[in-house]
Amino acid sequence: MIDPLDIFGALGDASRLRILALLRRMELSVGELAQVLGQSQPRVSRHVKILCDAGLAERRKEGSWVFVALGRPEVVGPIAATLDGWSAGQPDHWAVADAARLAAVRADRAASAAAWFEAHAGEWDAIRSLHVAESEVEAAMAAVLGPAPLGTLIDIGTGTGRMLELFGARADAALGIDRSSEMLRLARAKLAGAANTELRQADINALPMTDGAADVAIIHNVLHFAQQPGAAIAEAARVLAGGGRLLIVDFAAHDREELRTQDAHVRLGFADEQVAGWAEAAGLRIARVETLGGGELTVKLWLARKFAPALHEVKAA
Repeated sequence: MIDPLDIFGALGDASRLRILALLRRMELSVGELAQVLGQSQPRVSRHVKILCDAGLAERRKEGSWVFVALGRPEVVGPIAATLDGWSAGQPDHWAVADAARLAAVRADRAASAAAWFEAHAGEWDAIRSLHVAESEVEAAMAAVLGPAPLGTLIDIGTGTGRMLELFGARADAALGIDRSSEMLRLARAKLAGAANTELRQADINALPMTDGAADVAIIHNVLHFAQQPGAAIAEAARVLAGGGRLLIVDFAAHDREELRTQDAHVRLGFADEQVAGWAEAAGLRIARVETLGGGELTVKLWLARKFAPALHEVKAA
């Protein structure tokens, strides 16, 4: 049980209120919080510890970085509603300034990742194969998806189009999206002649597809580049029809810190419970998990299915 005195004690500081407001926007590292707040990392770490002790935030260590997210909804929800009610929709000057600095942090992240992708587009398939035999990963993906037709397929972060090359023929229609124009140029060359396949430049958090339009979505070796993995999963869930499937392929949690700078990884892999939590929050349920070891990094496959509407909801509609 969380003591209400701990909660109100934790909120009795302007910096901690600012941190809570930032975490409501996105999960951030302690370093990024320090950058936005203009404070030292040790000072921010002390504030974060107080928020965590009160149940308002949670910390997770990844290599030398510590990421901070909001605490449990049952603790944070009532506090957030109260703060929103008191503000009456009028953010103070700190909130406005922090939001602007947070946008700059996010822009820096995105620019760094985009520059890396543009520079390494031609090596992308080879880079992927460094970690575990790609043939093994692709065989596991085929087994998890099964032999049935895929309906409408979206490949989120398609890169050079390898997933569309593998699975596009089994789909009625296939869409690949990527932010990198250079990646898409290579994908178009690879997929020339695939009549049912379309490629578009778009962000993983703003997919160019209507709600419920896809039957299968794939996020292959992309999530560890995402600034907000949970938001990317939620956006994939949005475009899935009821009963639709999302296949996430990425690394298990690891401590290869050099990949942050060497390969522009934002996250050092994921734990099963992390992915399951993001999936459930997005209306998905993990149906199958596969683990592929033997490479420099362990590869995980998470298959999630979107909750089908309940029978009474269908009839009401």
